[in-house]
Amino acid sequence: MRIQLSWLGDFVAVPVDVTALADGLDMRGFEVAATEPAPSGSSAGDAVLDLEITTNRPDCLSVIGIAREVATMYRAALTVTPPEAVPPAAGLPELSVTLEDPELCPRYAAAVAEVTLGPSPAWLTRRLEAAGVRAINNIVDVTNYVLVELGHPMHAFDFDRLGGGELRIRRARPGERLRTLDGQNRTLTEDMLVIADAERPQAVAGVMGGADSEVNGATRIIALESAYFQPVSVRRTSKRLALSTDASYRFERGADVSAPVRALERCRELLRQIGAAKAVGPVIDCYPQPRTPSRVRLRHARIGHLLGPTIDAAFVTDVLERLGFTPHAAGDGAWDVEVPLRRVDVSREIDLIEEIARHYGYDRLPSTFPALGELSPAPDPRIDRDRLVRRLAGAAGFSEAMTFAFIEADTATAFADDGAPLAAISNPLSAQFSVLRPSLLPGVVTSVAYNRRRERRDVKLFEVATRFTREGETRAVALAWIGAGAPDHWSAKLRAVDFSDIKGAVEQLLSGLEVGVPAYRPAACGYLAPGGGATVHASDAPAAPRLGVLGQLAPSVAAGLGLEEANVVFVAELDLDAIAEAAPDRGDVRVTPLPRHPSVVRDLSILVDTGLPASTVRGTIRAAAPDTLIAVREFDRYTGTGIPDGLVSLSVRLTFRAPDRTLTDAEVQQAVDAVVAALATAHDARLR
Repeated sequence: MRIQLSWLGDFVAVPVDVTALADGLDMRGFEVAATEPAPSGSSAGDAVLDLEITTNRPDCLSVIGIAREVATMYRAALTVTPPEAVPPAAGLPELSVTLEDPELCPRYAAAVAEVTLGPSPAWLTRRLEAAGVRAINNIVDVTNYVLVELGHPMHAFDFDRLGGGELRIRRARPGERLRTLDGQNRTLTEDMLVIADAERPQAVAGVMGGADSEVNGATRIIALESAYFQPVSVRRTSKRLALSTDASYRFERGADVSAPVRALERCRELLRQIGAAKAVGPVIDCYPQPRTPSRVRLRHARIGHLLGPTIDAAFVTDVLERLGFTPHAAGDGAWDVEVPLRRVDVSREIDLIEEIARHYGYDRLPSTFPALGELSPAPDPRIDRDRLVRRLAGAAGFSEAMTFAFIEADTATAFADDGAPLAAISNPLSAQFSVLRPSLLPGVVTSVAYNRRRERRDVKLFEVATRFTREGETRAVALAWIGAGAPDHWSAKLRAVDFSDIKGAVEQLLSGLEVGVPAYRPAACGYLAPGGGATVHASDAPAAPRLGVLGQLAPSVAAGLGLEEANVVFVAELDLDAIAEAAPDRGDVRVTPLPRHPSVVRDLSILVDTGLPASTVRGTIRAAAPDTLIAVREFDRYTGTGIPDGLVSLSVRLTFRAPDRTLTDAEVQQAVDAVVAALATAHDARLR
C-alpha cells in the first residue's frame, strides 16, 4: 500500500516529519517498508510511504484508513467531508439492477452517468502514480482514485454495451465464458458470482470486468458499480481463475459493507469535480438484509491484567472513539463497544485490548512476567520419551527424517492397520496430499528412495511422529534400512542387511525404553513380503500387547514408493503409546544386585518343523524350566545335509543361575531333561 503524504494531509494534519511518522506507524503494527520521494510536480517535502498492511486489517488498505490511525497517534482531528449531494438529472437512461444471489453479494449499488472521456487532471494522475496505479482515462482513474482513497473497489461499464440496460448479480451458468479486461477468455463455473446483463456475463464479481463492456473512447453513458461481495467467494474465484487484482485483494480480505453507497457518491462527486460527468442518475442500492454493528464487552480491569500497567479509562475511550468505535458505559468499569462494520478483525474483547495496546505503545508495556498463582504443570512425559527414542535410534546408526503428514489415499490404504478408517482432508491441495498418514513408513521409505536416487548406497532412516486415523492419533517411530548390514571394511566381506539386523535395531530401542525381552509372531501385513514380517509383542504371553511390526517391505510396495523392485528394504514401526503402557513405571523400578554365584550353560540342538516360530520354542522352554533358567538364546539354525526335509536344526543356549547358591550338575541336568521332554511333547522335537 503506497500513500502520498500530501494525500494523507487531506484528512489529517501530520505534526511530524516523514521519518518520525514512519517510526510511529511501525510501532503501531504498520510496517513502513520504504519512504520515497514524491512524483515530479508535487510540493516540496512531499513523500510516498510504502506500507506493509497485514491481512487482518483490510480497513487500512486506504488513505482514509491510515489517516484514522495517524489522527489517533497524534490526537489530531480527522477531517472527512461527506460527498456533495448531487441531484439526479433527468433524461438519462434507466438502469435495472436485479440481485439474484444476496448470499454471495449482500449489497449492490449502482448509478448511471453521462460522461466525456478524456485524460485526468495532473494532480489526480500524480497521486495515482504515487500509489503505483497507472493512469488510463478520467473515468477509470476516478474509480481507481476512490479505491485507493476509501479502500473500496468500483467498476464502470459502458452502458450502451449492456444487453437490455440491466445488471444481474447471479452465479455463472455451466459452460459460460467471459473475456476479461486482460484479454483472456475464461471458463466460469457454477460457484462463481458474475455481473451479467440480460444476455451474458459482463464481469467476474469482485475480481475483474469484462472486455465487452469496457469503457473506451466511444463511451458516452456509464453504469457505475459499487458492491460488497462475500470474501470466501472472491478468494475461491480468484484462485481458480489464477487472477489476482487490486479489487480481489481487498474483497477477499473483507471489505466494508457500509461503504458501497459512500464510495459511489464520492466517485460521482469526483467525476463532476474534474468535468468528466455531464449528468448523473440516482443511486440504486440493493441491500435486502442491512447489517448492524456488533457490540463487544470490554472490561477495564481486564486491560490492566493482560497488559500490565493500569491504563486510564479516559485514554481507553478516547482511543476507541478516534478509531471509529463507539463505547457505551456498562457499569462496573466496563463498556459495551459498538464495532464499525469496516473492522472485520474485531469480534472479541482481546481484539479491543490490542487496539489499546497499539496506541498506548508496546514500548511502554513492562517486560516482566505476571505473578504465578500456582505451580507450572509437569512437562508432558511424551516429550522426554520422544527425545530418548531419537537418541537411541541415532545411537543405532539411523539418521532422522521429517516427512509430510499428508499422503495419497491409495498409499495410505495399503498401510492402514487392520483396515482402520482413513482421515481424509476436506480441502486437499492435490491428490498427492488427500489423507493424513495412518503409518510413518510411506514417508520414511520415500525418503530412502530419494537418497538412493542421489547415489547413497546404504541408507538408514528413522522418524518419530504422529499417525492418524478417524479413530484417533498415535505416536510412533518408524525405521527403514537398505544396503549393507554393517559398515564396509577391508577385514570383512560386505553383507547385505537382513531381517536380523532390523530386529536387532528394534530390540535395541525396546531395551532402551525398558520394555524387556519382546516376542515375535508371524505377520500378515499386505505391505510386507510374504513370510518376511513379524509383529512385535511385549512378551510371550498370549494376551501380550502388540507393540509394532517389522520385516521386509514387499517389492511391489517398495516400487510404488520410488524404489526399484530389486532393492531390498527392511522396515519397522513401533507404537510408542503402546510401549509406554507396556514399560514398567519408573517409580517402581527395583535394582537387582550383581550375581555372586556362577552361571551354568547348556547347549541344545533340536530338530523341529521348519514353520515353527522360534518364539514358540522359547515359550515352551521357559514354561518347562525352573526359575533358575535366566536366559534363552538361539545361536544357530541349519538346514542341509543330514537334516530331513521339512525340518530344521535349531541350536539354543540355556543359561541357569541361582541367586543364593551354586547349582549342581544334577539340578541343571534335571532342568534340561524337563525342557527336552516338553519340546518333544509340544513340538515333536528331538535332539540331534
